[in-house]
Amino acid sequence: MIFITDSGSTKCDWIGIDEHGNKLFEKERTKGLNPAILSPEELLLRIQESDILRKHKEYVRKIYFYGAGCGTAMAAKALQKVLQNYFPNAEVTVAEDTLAAVFATVENHEPAVVCIMGTGSNCAYFDGHKTHQKVNSLGYVLMDDASGNYYGKQLIRDYYYKKMPENLRVSFQEKYNVDTDYIKNKLYKQPNPNVYLASFAEFMFVNKDATYITDLIKSGFRIFAENMIFQFKDKLDQVPVHFAGSIAFLSQDEIREVAADMGFRVGNFVKRPIEGLVSYHTKKLA
Repeated sequence: MIFITDSGSTKCDWIGIDEHGNKLFEKERTKGLNPAILSPEELLLRIQESDILRKHKEYVRKIYFYGAGCGTAMAAKALQKVLQNYFPNAEVTVAEDTLAAVFATVENHEPAVVCIMGTGSNCAYFDGHKTHQKVNSLGYVLMDDASGNYYGKQLIRDYYYKKMPENLRVSFQEKYNVDTDYIKNKLYKQPNPNVYLASFAEFMFVNKDATYITDLIKSGFRIFAENMIFQFKDKLDQVPVHFAGSIAFLSQDEIREVAADMGFRVGNFVKRPIEGLVSYHTKKLA
C-alpha cells in the first residue's frame, strides 16, 4: 500500500493506492500537519485521530508526503521521523508543498511559474525538471501575501480601523467573535494563529459581490505578484503562471484581472493538489 498525502496548515488529505494505482479508500482528511509550526507530539496526535490511518498503519510500504512547512531540512526531517515511527514498515519521502502544486498543475512537464495560495502562500519556477525558489518563505508573520491568513489579518484590521463598509462591519461582527480579548487570546496564546486568521477568509467569498471585497482580493494578489511571481520576471513572457490552493481557486476572476494589468499569463487553477498527485504517482507505477 502507498499513501499519497497533501497537507496545508489547515487540512491534510490522504489517499491510499495499491501497486497498480487503484484507490484503496476514499480521501481521508486530517488536520494540517505543518512541521514548521507544530511540535512532533502535536503532529503525532493529529495523525492518531484518524481511524483509517490507524487501520492501515502496518500495511503501508511507501508514503509520499507533500506539505506546507516542509521546505527546510530540519522541519522535513522532524515530520519524516514522526511518520516513520507511526508507520513502521513505510519508506517515507517528505517534500515541500510547492512540488505538489507543480505535479498537480503542470501538464507534460512544461515549464511554468507555480503558486500556492491557501492558508499560506508560496511561489516557485519549474523548469521542466526541477523547481527553483529565490526566496525561502518565512511564514505568516512576515510573508504569506494573498493567503488565507493574510486576508484574515486585513479583514480584522479593517474592521477595527473602521475601514470596512458599515454593512459589512455589521455582518462581520454577527459572524465572528470580535471581542478584543478573545482575538488577542487566539492570536497570542493559542496554537496555530495562522489557521485562526485564515478562518476569516471565508467572509470574503460569502460577500464577494461587494466592491470592498474584490478590491481587497486584488490588492493582496498584486502584492503577492510583485513580491513572489516577479522574482521570475524574466520567465513570464515565456511561461504561464499556475495556481493551487483554495484562496486562488476562489479568486480566479480577480487574479486574471490583475495578471492582465501586470502583463503575465494565467494558466491552471487547482483547489486541492491531491488528485493530481495521485495521477502523477500512478503513472510512475506503470
